[in-house]
Amino acid sequence: MRSAQAFIDNTQNLPSPPAIALKILNAVRDEDSSFDKLADIVMTDPALTVQILKIANSSLYGLSKRVESLPQATALIGTDALKNIALSFVIVKNFDRVPKGCFDLNLFWRRSISTAVAAELISKLIGCKQKDIFITALLQEIGVLSMFLANPEGVGKLFDEKRVTGNSYYATELKHFGFSHADIGSRLLERWNLPDSICSSIRYHHHEKIEQQYRDTALTLLLAEKISSIYYGTSAHKKSIEVHQILVEQYHISKEQTDELIDMVGEKAREMMSLFAFDPGDIKPFSQIIQETNDELRRLNFTYEQIVFELKQAQKNAEKLAIDLKEANEKLRELAFRDELTGLYNHRYFQENLDSELNRSTRYNRPLSLLLIDIDFFKKVNDTFGHLVGDEVLREVACALQKLVRNCDIVARYGGEEFILILPETGTTGAKVLGQRIRRGIEQLEIRHGDKAIPVTVSIGLASTEMDTIALGKTALIAYSDEMLYLAKRNGRNRLEYSLSSSLALA
Repeated sequence: MRSAQAFIDNTQNLPSPPAIALKILNAVRDEDSSFDKLADIVMTDPALTVQILKIANSSLYGLSKRVESLPQATALIGTDALKNIALSFVIVKNFDRVPKGCFDLNLFWRRSISTAVAAELISKLIGCKQKDIFITALLQEIGVLSMFLANPEGVGKLFDEKRVTGNSYYATELKHFGFSHADIGSRLLERWNLPDSICSSIRYHHHEKIEQQYRDTALTLLLAEKISSIYYGTSAHKKSIEVHQILVEQYHISKEQTDELIDMVGEKAREMMSLFAFDPGDIKPFSQIIQETNDELRRLNFTYEQIVFELKQAQKNAEKLAIDLKEANEKLRELAFRDELTGLYNHRYFQENLDSELNRSTRYNRPLSLLLIDIDFFKKVNDTFGHLVGDEVLREVACALQKLVRNCDIVARYGGEEFILILPETGTTGAKVLGQRIRRGIEQLEIRHGDKAIPVTVSIGLASTEMDTIALGKTALIAYSDEMLYLAKRNGRNRLEYSLSSSLALA
């Protein structure tokens, strides 16, 4: 498994920080920088200026007089607040689109904004001194979005598994990747040079054991996420009980104060979402949510046994639906990796699996071989019998390949009349034996068109990680198998060629 840092270092399509965000951060770090300099940077973006003034005048800050200018906003709400508002807007705007699929970007930001509002209000209630709490809460799940942008298919599978198993998304991430979205989010923001107070708090917000200096911040983030889930998730009553327990046990906050806090989050989050240009949707007051839940429970005049039975049936149906959905998604993913004509894996699947097999080969110091196969004189088949017959020859050869290889081998159509095989745990000797078996098996095929037999032979190029003069990178391995294939063709076709040395000098 890759580390979180390796993921960040090797992923090409992670977003970069907006230029104005870097200017804002540099201005705040500069001890000689004045309040006016920060305002001057923000004012270069008129839309951002308008948004900041709207938030400064919102009920979140509750100022006694209206703010008319950025210097005035800085004086009334402080440099840190101004910085956090500005960064929040430019970062949210920077993540403005994701690939179509199972990720609802609008819902993600609505929940994040609600979490940020909750964190701001909680920090005031419990006396948390984290000055960057709003943007920290806003970005605490940014790693989920970043990982989806980098690997939508892999993250989609995690969403499916979470729904089927009922395990937390955090636990599912650790199981499959060895790191979590909290690790990725914090490292991405470190790369953007956001303050350590933000990055460290995000990194540790899922940890059970946490350093004392991050304790209040971590609890604030946890509570904020639970309050946001009351409005957007399920089990609102259960989440509210958890919030009440934490606040009374850790900070001696009364039930009445907690209820007021949760209600206030819904009210102010609705206002804040409109300022961020997101449709808040139907955010019901907390008191209404709880009232509706209680009314529904009173209407369900079931016995204990009936309730248990209904719950078990509902769980069974939900699990079956989730499993059916997971299987359907797997079939769709499988189709995306299949060549339509031959039914073999396609070029994309080969490339992705060669990466993983090479990593495993290197990690465990085990051999790996490739067989690049080309049908001899295939153009002549098309010219003589037509392309429909040529397609049938390709299907027959593909079917024969699947029968001749081992269960562990990966067979893919490389392109045109070329096929390629990945042979895990196989050195040069084993690959040569299998390659000769394939060559003879194809040669013995009886393919006919009407009363005419169509003879088919193949040429094969073999490359292996056992070669001592070739780099073990993917590019070199493919290039060498291609070199051997053309050597087989030059030497008369219907043969396999390999060598333990190469004229290639590939990295």
